[in-house]
Amino acid sequence: MDNRTGEMQVFLRVVETCSFSEAARLLRLTPSTVSKLVSRIEARLGVRLIERSTRALSLTAEGQVYYQRSQALLQELDRIEQELSYGAAATGGTVRVNVSVAIGVLGLEPILPEFWRAYPNIVVDLSLSDEIVDLYLDRTDIAFRVGTLSDSGMMARRIGTARRKIVAAPSYLARRGVPLTVEDLGRHNCLGFNFRRAQPVWPLKESGRIVDRVVNGSLLANNGETVRRMTLAGVGLARMGDYHVRADIAAGRLVEVLADVVEPDEEELHAVFLGGQRMPQRVRVFLDFVVPRLQGFLGG
Repeated sequence: MDNRTGEMQVFLRVVETCSFSEAARLLRLTPSTVSKLVSRIEARLGVRLIERSTRALSLTAEGQVYYQRSQALLQELDRIEQELSYGAAATGGTVRVNVSVAIGVLGLEPILPEFWRAYPNIVVDLSLSDEIVDLYLDRTDIAFRVGTLSDSGMMARRIGTARRKIVAAPSYLARRGVPLTVEDLGRHNCLGFNFRRAQPVWPLKESGRIVDRVVNGSLLANNGETVRRMTLAGVGLARMGDYHVRADIAAGRLVEVLADVVEPDEEELHAVFLGGQRMPQRVRVFLDFVVPRLQGFLGG
């Protein structure tokens, strides 16, 4: 069995103590075993590393190089094991996170300063996108997803329920009128999305059943924030998450419509991730810190 790292440790201890016998005592080996291990290294490399005399030990030029390189290599090995260790005292590393624009800006970003105060050694590699990413291909540790989860081998933590509302700016409603029935949507400019998974319909619950209402509009965007801004500008109606337009409704910048004729339109929000029992500690602490706070955000 190749045990070159063990041999390096013995060599370093001999150099640091300047004694085979002292190194043997500290390592709980016999002096002859320590001497044989150093000789084995020299035989494998084909060079002498230590000049031995009755008075002292001294490193050759090759021995000095081997000592410095071995020391650096073992220190790097210790660092790697500390980072990967499940119970590492100082959690560090990079957590790659993908989240929709609205939840990222409004829900996650305000949490991060507090997270870094608790875990200053963790780097958050944050991507804001309303597209669904492939965690494997994009090397993403955690994705926050709204909607039905696909059947896969990934793990998930439920965060809560996101209610969607149909909203418009007062200026738009003054110009185009307030829709009073689901059928009225056909006469309005309904802003939408251009995701591959998106369909030109709004699945609305009406009289206890799901009605896929075909809608049309002058905007198809790849993120909710663009749709929100155009809605605020009075361009049209939008179907958006309550968390995204909560402040706008409270301030009167947007108005909910059809609330009295359409039953609650809800979707689940989950944190999706790879792993399980052996997930990296950096991912585990991020989830444990962020999930309960996002649950509070989602609940308003």
